[in-house]
Parts: sequence; structure tokens; C-alpha cells
Amino acid sequence: MHKLMVLYPEPADPDHFRDYYVNNHLPLVRRMPGLLAFRYSFEVAATQGQTPYFAVFEAEFADAAAMTASRASPQGLQAAADVANYATGGAVVIHFPVQNGTS
Repeated sequence: MHKLMVLYPEPADPDHFRDYYVNNHLPLVRRMPGLLAFRYSFEVAATQGQTPYFAVFEAEFADAAAMTASRASPQGLQAAADVANYATGGAVVIHFPVQNGTS
């Protein structure tokens, strides 16, 4: 499993961000090939102090190659280009292989 995570700092217009993200951006994301699942939240909290992020997004792919191919696809490029339409605070994009832990 490979995850893509996007951390969004506070935008200039939080209401526009929420509305545009749910109604315009996520439908583009859903069309990305190889996407297994995704999650997002506008309720980002820090364990101490104020959080540096307004929203968080997490996507799952089978592996890094599937994620790379998805991001390079026409659908992935369209989703990436759309970020400027709502994320006025920018976006931090990271990805990583998932390691399962046991207790």
C-alpha cells in the first residue's frame, strides 16, 4: 500500500475552500485511475497548540508505481491543476509506503 497525503494551510476563504473542494475537486479526484480509497477532513487539530493545517487529504494506491501513473494520467494532471482554484494557502504534498505495525 502507498499513500499520498495533502496538507492544506489555512485558505483566504475557508467557506469557498470547503464548497469547491467537495463539489468540484473531489469529483476530479474520484476519476483518477488506480485510486483505491481516499479520506479527507476539515477538522484538523493539533495535540498541543494551534494546528498549521486547515484540511487534510489521504489517498491509497496499490504501490508507488500506481500512484505515480495515476498522478501523471490526464485525470491526475487535471486534479493537480485544479488545486489553485481553492487552496489559496498552498498545499503540502507527501507520499509514503505504508508499514503495518502489530502490538
